[in-house]
Amino acid sequence: MTQTEKFAELAEKPVGRLLLQYAIPAIIAMAASSVYNIIDGIFIGQGVGDNAIMGLALTTPIMNLTAAFGAMVGVGASTLMSVRLGQKDYATAKKILGNVLIMNTVMGLTLGVLIQIFLSPILRFFGASDATLPYAYDFMTVLLTGNVVTHLYLGLNALLRSTNRPRHAMYATFGTVGINCVLAPLFIFVLDMGIRGAALATITAQAVMLLWQFRLFSKPDDLIRLERRAIRANRRIMGDALLIGLPQFLVNACACLVSIIITRSMAQYGGDVAVGAFGITNRLVMLMVFIVVGLNQGMQPIAGYNYGAQQMDRLITVLKYTIYAATVITTTGFLASMFFARPMVSVFAKDAPALIDAAAHGLRIIVLLFPLVGMQIVSTAFFQSIGFPAKSIFLSLTRQVLFLIPCLLILPQLWGDTPLEGVWYAMPTSDGAAALLSAVLLYKQIKKLRKA
Repeated sequence: MTQTEKFAELAEKPVGRLLLQYAIPAIIAMAASSVYNIIDGIFIGQGVGDNAIMGLALTTPIMNLTAAFGAMVGVGASTLMSVRLGQKDYATAKKILGNVLIMNTVMGLTLGVLIQIFLSPILRFFGASDATLPYAYDFMTVLLTGNVVTHLYLGLNALLRSTNRPRHAMYATFGTVGINCVLAPLFIFVLDMGIRGAALATITAQAVMLLWQFRLFSKPDDLIRLERRAIRANRRIMGDALLIGLPQFLVNACACLVSIIITRSMAQYGGDVAVGAFGITNRLVMLMVFIVVGLNQGMQPIAGYNYGAQQMDRLITVLKYTIYAATVITTTGFLASMFFARPMVSVFAKDAPALIDAAAHGLRIIVLLFPLVGMQIVSTAFFQSIGFPAKSIFLSLTRQVLFLIPCLLILPQLWGDTPLEGVWYAMPTSDGAAALLSAVLLYKQIKKLRKA
C-alpha cells in the first residue's frame, strides 16, 4: 500500500476501526508517559525524600508554561498537516515539517535561557520554602538546559501521528519511558545524583528517541520527509500553525496560571504538606486526563482529514465515538479515586502520614465531577481539529479563566476556618460549569455539520 493510499483510508475505512487504529497507540503512549511521570515521582519520594516530592510540585507551573509553547507548535502543525494531506497538498506538508523544526528550536532555546535566568525568584513566587526551594531549583535547572530537546521530541511525535504513523509515535514514547525507567533509579539510587538525576534521565531519554525520530523522517522513499530546501521559514505556514495551535497554548498557559494560584494558595493555607499533596494528586489525575488526550490524538487526524475532504457524516461519527470512550475513561478514574485514594497516594511518600492523608482527601474532592470531564476535553480538541480555533480557544479559557480562577479566589473565603477546602472544591466546581458549556456548543456545531 502506498502512502497516498494509507492517507485515503482516513476517508474510507470504517470509523470505529479507524479510531481504534489511531487512538490505541496514542492512548498507550500517553498512558505510558503518565505512568512514568508517576513512577518518577515515586523514585524521587522514596529515594530523595518528602521535601523533594513537595519541591517537585512547585515545578508544575514552569513545566506547563514550556509545554504551552511546545503544544502550540506540535498540535497546530499536526492539525494543519492532517488538513493538507486531506487536500492532497503534499508540497505544503513537507514545508510544515521543516517549519516545525525551526519553531521548536527557537522556542526551546529562548524559553530555556530566559526561565533559567529568573528561576530562583520564580520558584519563591510560586510558594517555595527554604526546605523545598533547593529541590525544585535543581530539578528545573537540568530540564531547562535540555528544553530544546524536549520541544523537538514532542513536535516530531505529533507529526508522526498526523502522517499516518501512530505506532511509531507510540514507540517513541515507549522508548522514552523505557530509557527513563532504567536511568532514573541508576542516577538517583546508584550514582546518588538526587533529584538532578531524575531530570537528567528524562532529558537523556528524549534525546535518544529524538535521534530515532530524525531517522524516521529522513527516509528517502517516504512521501513526507525532511528535505533541506523545506527547512526554510514560511510566514504563512508558521502563522497558520500557531493560530490553530493557539487553543492548546492557552490551555497550557492557563494551566500554568492556575498552577501558580493553586500552589500559592496551598502554601498559604496548608504549608508545604498541602503543596506536596496537590503535587501527588495532580500526577494521578493527569494519568486519567492524558489517556483522554491520547484518545483525542487518535481522533484529530481522522477529524481533520474528513473535514478537509467534506465527509461530514464520518466527522460526526468519530466525534461521538470519542466522547463515549472518553466518558468511560474518566468515570473509571472517578471510581478508582473514590474507593482506592489512600493506597494510590501512599506510594509517593515514605513515613509521612500527614502528607498521605492530605493527598487522599484532596484526590476524592478533585474527581467529584470527573465523569463529565471527558466530554469537555474532547470538545476542545474537536473544534481545534476541524479548524475552528476561536471556539476551541473559548472553551479553553472558560474552564481555566472564567470558572476555575474565580473559584480559587472566592471559595476559600467562603469556607470559614478551613479555606484549604475551598481551594480543593474549586476544581470540581469549574469542571461541572465547563462541561455544561461544552455540551451546548457541541450540540449546536453538530446541527450545523448535519446541515452541511
